[in-house]
Amino acid sequence: MPAEWVPHEATWLAWPQNPEAWSDPLEVVQGVWVQMVRALSEGEKICLLVNNEGAEKDAIAKIGAAGADLGKMAIARIPTVDVWIRDYGPTFITRKQGGDKVGLNNWVFNAWGRKYDTYLDDDSVAGKIATLLQLPIFEPGLILEGGSIEVNGFGTCMSTNQCLLNPNRNPHLRRDDIERTLRDHLGVRHFIWLDHGILGDDTDGHIDNLARFVNPTTVLCALEENPKDENYPSLRKNYELLQGAKDQDGAGLNVIPLPMPGRVMSQGTRLPASYTNFYIGNEAVLVPQYRHPNDRRVVELLSSLFPERKVVGIDCSPLIHGQGAIHCVTQQQPAP
Repeated sequence: MPAEWVPHEATWLAWPQNPEAWSDPLEVVQGVWVQMVRALSEGEKICLLVNNEGAEKDAIAKIGAAGADLGKMAIARIPTVDVWIRDYGPTFITRKQGGDKVGLNNWVFNAWGRKYDTYLDDDSVAGKIATLLQLPIFEPGLILEGGSIEVNGFGTCMSTNQCLLNPNRNPHLRRDDIERTLRDHLGVRHFIWLDHGILGDDTDGHIDNLARFVNPTTVLCALEENPKDENYPSLRKNYELLQGAKDQDGAGLNVIPLPMPGRVMSQGTRLPASYTNFYIGNEAVLVPQYRHPNDRRVVELLSSLFPERKVVGIDCSPLIHGQGAIHCVTQQQPAP
């Protein structure tokens, strides 16, 4: 599995079509997708999943009206229950031996530990994408969401105990069993295990809300600055684990703290807002914004780390009410 910053053939998205999943009107949520497509399409192809002809026409009209390059967009009528393609979609992988090849892993998606049985139909999406693209497909047989793994492209994989070792995923497997499957299907050889995720995260601690590689040896780690915040102790522990971690060659990592956006609430419930849920495109880095003073700090930090890419802040206030942000709704297809 290549790192996210290597050249993409395309970014995959699923058009929001389920009004019951959002507290804002569907048109407001779709406006976030319009912004993402407009920013990403300057540097790569966009593959957009829609449920039917009506949704296709709606997406084209709204995206085109925003000035995005429709020539960079391909639409596939592959029905989805919701938009979380990072988790139920394929994980694209590459092979260099015998000529450059791209394939994909089709993990088992059980709706984040069977929390939402109506979402189980999205388990079929990865297989349909493989058929559409006529790519080799691998079936690891492991219950896993794409947001639970993070790689540096050189052999290191990060995840969390709370998610991949959760009995609601693969209760019959131990850590070494899971590592063996990830070695076989991601081409990794070294693992960094963080502990728990942030409050409000119904994915049971996905790594993309906690820590992200931005180059092979540098990790951005979510760190709460307010010691009275409920997330402070768990994020501090993860930060300390990363400071003591090694890469696949036994070298220490450059760990950079990333501030948190404070308490983002909905009807008295804490939402899993985190700036680490950014997405690295070919020419743009999309960064979630939460109408918090730290928004600007994070954009400035990522701009310094990606000087050759345009860092674009996307207001994720509508999106976070659906329990996710930008990385959760994107999936990169690497170039061969």
